[in-house]
Amino acid sequence: MKKILVLGGTRFFGTFLVQALLEKGFEVTVATRGLTKDSFGDSVKRVTCDRFDGDSLKDTFKDTKWDIIYDQICFSAKDAKIAIHAFKDKTDRYIITSSLSVYDIQQYGEQLVEEDYDPYHENIVFENEDFSYQEGKQQAEAVFFQKAPFPVVAVRIPIVLGEKDYTERLLYYIKRVKYNEGVYLTNPQAEMNFISEQEAGQFLAWAGTMDFVGPINACSTGAIRLENLMKLIESATNKKVIYAYEPSDSPYNISDTWTMSTSKAHKLGFSFSTLTDWLPDLINKLETGTVSR
Repeated sequence: MKKILVLGGTRFFGTFLVQALLEKGFEVTVATRGLTKDSFGDSVKRVTCDRFDGDSLKDTFKDTKWDIIYDQICFSAKDAKIAIHAFKDKTDRYIITSSLSVYDIQQYGEQLVEEDYDPYHENIVFENEDFSYQEGKQQAEAVFFQKAPFPVVAVRIPIVLGEKDYTERLLYYIKRVKYNEGVYLTNPQAEMNFISEQEAGQFLAWAGTMDFVGPINACSTGAIRLENLMKLIESATNKKVIYAYEPSDSPYNISDTWTMSTSKAHKLGFSFSTLTDWLPDLINKLETGTVSR
């Protein structure tokens, strides 16, 4: 039986990763700060540590060996460096959850492929404490792919949607339309990809059973224009969207199409769901409040 360690994993799509691993018959240990309760019962082992403290990681896992480690909470070069030092000679495969955000929206736009961001030649800066989410994810990938002594996979995912989404970004738009509040979009024609919380977890688990290394994109099949997303919300709320012209908070607001290609994953054998098969139902559930947190 394979021994799996999941760093993070008690919130959002991390719970679906753990469930998918258990369904494959793996022995799963979840490492968190112990602040969030989970629903896994006796099916997993639990350890408490601080993922972002090098000494905590080393002390907690000094006498362990893992077939696969999943890192759900790596956001910087420093985070990656800490993990490399803690897990040297302790794992056969390391899978980090990365992001569509590693791709530069100002330089690339449609059907981005893995080669459009090259972490193998990125300049690494450990000293920088002031960085964006994009820069942090780029640096995390760069450190792992350039410095790790074990095989690494970086799963690049777009915005994840689902009933357990504590960020409530999709719900934000539903409420704005439902209560006749303005929605600000720089470019309603811009297209985006998404992935469901279930599929994100399933893909990560699948990646653990494969032997490829390097970056890989993962998203549901099909992109959606932001204006068409608003139309789905209009249908669910029976209200017309009111577009605002003054800049305001708008979590999906992008200036141009920002989508990724999943041809690499398809060639390796993973079959993604179709976005339009599940997105309308999710919007309806969020609108009516019939979600299961």
